[in-house]
Amino acid sequence: MGWRSSLTDRPTLTERQQAIYEFIRDKIRSRGYGPTVREIGDAFEIRSPNGVMCHLRALEKKGLITREANMSRAIQLTQEGPTSTALPLRGRIAAGVLHEAVEQEDSLDLASVFGADSGETFALEVHGDSMIEAQIDDGDYVVIRRQETARHGDMVVAQTEDGEATLKYWKPERSRIKLEPANRNMDPIYVQDARVLGVVVGVVRRLL
Repeated sequence: MGWRSSLTDRPTLTERQQAIYEFIRDKIRSRGYGPTVREIGDAFEIRSPNGVMCHLRALEKKGLITREANMSRAIQLTQEGPTSTALPLRGRIAAGVLHEAVEQEDSLDLASVFGADSGETFALEVHGDSMIEAQIDDGDYVVIRRQETARHGDMVVAQTEDGEATLKYWKPERSRIKLEPANRNMDPIYVQDARVLGVVVGVVRRLL
């Protein structure tokens, strides 16, 4: 039997579509970006990527999600609004080599500090030391304004086409994107394609 939300403008979903939609929503809430096709397949024992894509296309057609071409985790919700005034703590973000963020569910009440809308802002705990020369250490929290564009030289959370996220300076070049650390002992990361998940607007350091 299909499912209908209490919101009258929500379309009817099959039970599997509902479960996949809730899985996507929970991933976005807990870590700031959606799951990969492989993660969805593993969670629902769907062996074929095409099988997952059929469900994603159905959710997109019904207006519940949007997707960007050629980006493995570029899934966004269209009908979710913020439910808390605290900033979501999405997990840990690599500041060294590329590393997938570790999920956790928590929050930091920093929205009032940064004068930000909690629906457009979230926090990440930094893991690694590639940004130490920007005064961002391992264990610090960076406050991120969610946006899809950045200026050359902005400090961003960038996601590669493989779905990995990292904290770096955003420096697009003619034929590639340079993700530059703030640590002279580390080399930049060069990728052919990446997307901006957000721009750093603040840093919080735990001193004790």
